[in-house]
Formats: sequence, C-alpha cells, structure tokens
Amino acid sequence: MRPVEPVVLAGRYVRLEPLAPEHLGLRAITEGFDFLPDHPEDFDEWFVRARASRDPLFFAAVIDDEPVGRASILRVDRENRVAEIGHILWGPRMRRSPASTQAVFLLVDHLFTLGARRVEWKCNSRNEASKAAAVRFGFTFEGVFRQHMIVKGENRDTAWFSLLDHEWPQRRAAVLDWLDPANFDEGRQRQPLQRTGQR
Repeated sequence: MRPVEPVVLAGRYVRLEPLAPEHLGLRAITEGFDFLPDHPEDFDEWFVRARASRDPLFFAAVIDDEPVGRASILRVDRENRVAEIGHILWGPRMRRSPASTQAVFLLVDHLFTLGARRVEWKCNSRNEASKAAAVRFGFTFEGVFRQHMIVKGENRDTAWFSLLDHEWPQRRAAVLDWLDPANFDEGRQRQPLQRTGQR
C-alpha cells in the first residue's frame, strides 16, 4: 500500500482539502459532537493539533470555497494494507446531502486506489446515525468491541464495519450511479442508495 499523503480529493459536489489555515471557518460547526472526543470549545487546540497530525490525516470538506465539514484517514497499517476513515463531523450544509456521500466515497476510493485491502469504519455503538450511514454506503457490520475506549470519561463500546478490496468495484459503481446528477430532482434523490445486489 502506498503512503497516504495530504492531497486534494475533488468531486462534483464537494472537495476534500488537507486541513489548512483557510479552513478556520470549521469553527462555526457547533453541533454533532456527542460521540467525538472533543467539544466545540476545544476548536483552537484541536485545529493546531489536527493540522500537525499525519495519522489521523485530516481533511476539510469544502463547497463553494466554504469549509463545511471535516473527516480523516487514520490508523493506517501499510504492511497489512488496512486503513480507517473517521472523525467525521458535517455541518448543516453537508448533512443528508449528496456531498456527504461523495466525501465518504472520495476517501474510500482513494484508499483502495493506494492499494488498501480493507477499509474500516468504527463508531460508538450508540451512534445509530453513523451505523446506518456505514451500512447504507456498503460497509459490513462485524460486531461490537465492548469497553473498547474511554471517551469523555465514559466507556465506549465500538461498532466495527469493513469494506474489502474485492467488494469495492461493484459497490463503487453503485455509489457512482447514485451520485449521478440525473438521480436528483431539486436536490432530492429519485432512487435511494441500495446495498449491492438490491439495485
């Protein structure tokens, strides 16, 4: 697996840019922190730390030159060709939109292009929205690691999901079909994103 570098990943609906000073507007996102390790008031400290980090490698989601969300590639294991996407926080403009699906697509597709065998998605087992998003995208639920972490002073049970290299070509085609502009009428989907084999 080739190294994961801070590169721009561009799509029709959103661009993912390596975190940079021009993304300070992310401070405006103050909701959605329930299952993240940080709080909105931690932004300045988080931003400095996140910009310096290479694992996790943070990206800003940008629409019309406005930073509207953040996500990362993390836990990169090049020897075993495994990586994870996570630390996802979308602002209002990203939520329940083609841009949020495309942002996940860009990260996953990038990792498989780099030679990943397995891409992981993990979340707090109480985070029903994140679990539903993983399944909708095509990740397979693998189970729950009990008391896996301590987050904000509380035990976290972690739900694990994975997507494998041999599954990606068919799933990739399904996501691209869903992202096609012809699938949307004034921003509303005509056909939902289905699990591969249900289309």
